[in-house]
Amino acid sequence: MKNILLINGHPNPSSYNAALAEAYLQGAKLAGARVEELVIAHLQFNPNLQYGYQKRMDLEPDLLQAWEKIQAADHLVWLHPVWWGGLPALTKGFIDRLFLPGMAFKYRDNSVWWDKLLHGKSAHIITTLDQPGWFYYWFFGNPSVNQLKKATLEFCGVKVKKVSYIGPIRDAKPEKLEMWLRRVAKLGKSQK
Repeated sequence: MKNILLINGHPNPSSYNAALAEAYLQGAKLAGARVEELVIAHLQFNPNLQYGYQKRMDLEPDLLQAWEKIQAADHLVWLHPVWWGGLPALTKGFIDRLFLPGMAFKYRDNSVWWDKLLHGKSAHIITTLDQPGWFYYWFFGNPSVNQLKKATLEFCGVKVKKVSYIGPIRDAKPEKLEMWLRRVAKLGKSQK
């Protein structure tokens, strides 16, 4: 049985993303998965990587607990909105503060290569948009997905198995919102 960690990256805990997270959690629980939710907006931490990689900042207790959950999980489900083509600042700050050298990856001495310290984990990215997913992909080049999938998760050894686009959210009719909730619950049931 997989240990699944759903990481909700929307800064507003009462957003539609929260409803999507709940739908995924319920679907996964019905399938018998061990699933837990991590709501970044509930964590107390400084999202600014103040010194870059020159000096290590102490991790706040909430970040230490979040890292333990990430390490214990087999499968990570990242749920976030796309704002200005990217991740919300709080989600980006969470990644900046946690996915550090020596924790998520390790630079090799005298080499351009690195070791991927999260090898063996899988992930699914679910992103909400105010445009159709195909438009975001073809017109803008999918920047938030590229950043999270390629430049973060795969860089650290996590295999991204699926990307799901939910949108356009803005002005969506209630029946469309309900349809997306059912779709995400099915994703939870299939544990993707």
